[in-house]
Amino acid sequence: MILTVKPVRSLKGQAQLPSSKSYTIRAFLIASCGGESILINPSDCDDAKAAMVIARCLGAKIHYKKGNVWHVKTKGQQPRMSVMNVGESGTVLRLLLPMLARQPGYFLVRGEGTLAGRPNTHLIQALRAMGVTIEGQDPNESVPISLIGGGLKGGKLEIEGSLSSQFISAFLITCPQLKEDTHLVITGEKIVSVDYVTMTEQVLKLAGIQMQRLSAREFKIFGNQQFKGLKNFTIPADYGLTGFLMAAAALIKSNVVFFGNLNDHFVQADGAILKFLQDMGVKFTKTKQAIKLQGPFALKGGDFSLKNCPDLLPIMAVLALFADGKTRLYDIEHARAKESDRISDLRKELLKIGARIAEKKNELTIDPQPAYKKNIHFDPHHDHRLAMAFCILGLKIGATIDDIECIRKSYPRFVRDLRKIGGKMKKSEKKLNSV
Repeated sequence: MILTVKPVRSLKGQAQLPSSKSYTIRAFLIASCGGESILINPSDCDDAKAAMVIARCLGAKIHYKKGNVWHVKTKGQQPRMSVMNVGESGTVLRLLLPMLARQPGYFLVRGEGTLAGRPNTHLIQALRAMGVTIEGQDPNESVPISLIGGGLKGGKLEIEGSLSSQFISAFLITCPQLKEDTHLVITGEKIVSVDYVTMTEQVLKLAGIQMQRLSAREFKIFGNQQFKGLKNFTIPADYGLTGFLMAAAALIKSNVVFFGNLNDHFVQADGAILKFLQDMGVKFTKTKQAIKLQGPFALKGGDFSLKNCPDLLPIMAVLALFADGKTRLYDIEHARAKESDRISDLRKELLKIGARIAEKKNELTIDPQPAYKKNIHFDPHHDHRLAMAFCILGLKIGATIDDIECIRKSYPRFVRDLRKIGGKMKKSEKKLNSV
């Protein structure tokens, strides 16, 4: 499907914020490890649905209750299936592999779309070092991945942390179920997206799991623990996705209110968008239930490290186009290993409007221009965050966006919610090439 976005003069109204994809994925998979859990208002995006499917494959019984409430119960059953499909979710894939490696038997994990080719080398190398027979495709150890489980043991374990924090989270979930204690050591020049590790720790703590942080790079994970379930866990709103709506209100005359569970007890790396927006000159009021904005704002450029929040790159780049002064977005090399190469592909598309944007291995620099080409056709490279960023840009200068259905990966209601506050958009079928 192609989405046509028309420029609008103003935005007004209310919208319900989407629930966190990352917390939802962790909640379903951790709930599948044992006990009874009540998950309230989980995300309905494709990646979250993939986590629910995998939780069932792992033996959990999952029932829907009225009001987007899900009951998850498991007594440590064996996996029901030997072949599993994680869709396009890199998070689900990486959290799943150690969980399967603990179970006896042969398993085959498939994936779809952009997941093919995404790197898992560090994770698979760590599993091999623990005695697991596991094989992925090509040098990146991509899907499909086959493994023979049952021999996973604790002890000292090293995992590279410079590409993805998901590799670390994967072992934090699985190692408490091993018989032995595990001394987890994080290697690499730097550790990226550390807040996602804290996120995993927080959900594990709700399930009764104990571990010690010996240092920024070391964990002691006690073995032979029993997961006690998540009781009543209300999934928080997703700040990374909230950032798209807030950016729209910042760029355009607006009077909007966004409602959601904004309990900041639960850490989110993408919560950095709030400070970034404030640093750029955006004013808003926030409570535990709502965010209010009245735009537009005179935006300021600046230097922003996205080391721990690479998912904010696309929308920060769009905001930078309209700021006063240059913006440098750095510490972003790991954004190349997402659904797209979020550095090169983003730059390639923004060049279409006449943006002055320079790319280095680990950063983008954007020099705002007084005017941009209008109604440009964008290819999101099957990346949901690029697609949503181009939608926000379209509210300013008009745009058409290919493959808009890719937003289902994280925010299926995105177009509907933008329409609620005044966005003018129309979907159409792709035109067939003439023969």
